[in-house]
Amino acid sequence: MEYIIQILMLFIGINCVLKLSFRKGWQTVAFGFICAVFIISVCPFAILQSKTQLADFLNNTRVMQDAAVLITIESVICFGFCFFSLREIPGRKKGKWWMIILDWYPGLLIFPVLFYVLTQIIFSLSGTSFTLIAYLFAGGVLAGLPLLTWLIKRLYPEKEFRLELHFIVSLFVCIIGLIATVDGTVTYSAVNETFNAKAIVVSATLFAVLFLIGFGWNRMKWRIKKNK
Repeated sequence: MEYIIQILMLFIGINCVLKLSFRKGWQTVAFGFICAVFIISVCPFAILQSKTQLADFLNNTRVMQDAAVLITIESVICFGFCFFSLREIPGRKKGKWWMIILDWYPGLLIFPVLFYVLTQIIFSLSGTSFTLIAYLFAGGVLAGLPLLTWLIKRLYPEKEFRLELHFIVSLFVCIIGLIATVDGTVTYSAVNETFNAKAIVVSATLFAVLFLIGFGWNRMKWRIKKNK
């Protein structure tokens, strides 16, 4: 399970870099600075952790279920950004508040990932000054985040292709997040029920009626626009 979570964190980091590739250079540097300040700020808390505590935390079913909700919400935000960026909606007004949020949202899941990586570096470099480790790691993030973003832009200059990559990686994050939080429990057990032909006929009829209404409305709407 720990390896799955580490893979999940790797995809979260990649997704963050992909999202930052759509922002300007100074915005990427500013976010890197925020990440560096975060690393230095959580250093006193990180040095109090142990491998056993982190393992118990990652194996906590309730915590992982809450994490799955956060991962799903962030993935949905990324999906929305990709859809509204790829699809040119006729008559869409630019500058709406929700589009501004989708454009500027860099991804908040990167912060727990940075905290986890910091703890792993501290565990690996036992005997080294914890403050020195934190500052070196913060400096690496501050310099590496804009560098990786620039490298992504150079390798994939087409915005549409990077949006597709961002969508695919977001989908991987969502799927892996759900897989990492599965503990084998079933909240609602299946109920045995006899074949209900009436319910199937009603469902099929309702689907057909709504489909015809939607189809007719779409045809009528395009005729009105064509006549104008």
